Amino acid sequence: MKDVKINTEIIKLDAFLKWAGAVSVGSDAKMYILNGAVKVNGSIEEKRGRKLKKGDIVELDGESYKII
Repeated sequence: MKDVKINTEIIKLDAFLKWAGAVSVGSDAKMYILNGAVKVNGSIEEKRGRKLKKGDIVELDGESYKII
């Protein structure tokens, strides 16, 4: 699991995927999310505007990212 530090209280899921380096462009993040390939705290998340906070865990392509 990779720890990813954010500089704000919350971050939207699509922006987080770019920030963490899981995707290179926002359109890739959108497609992964809409296709049900992203999990937040163990559940599939299909809303790219989902607000994440410290302690949340995002999974994509076998990688896990914990927001710190």
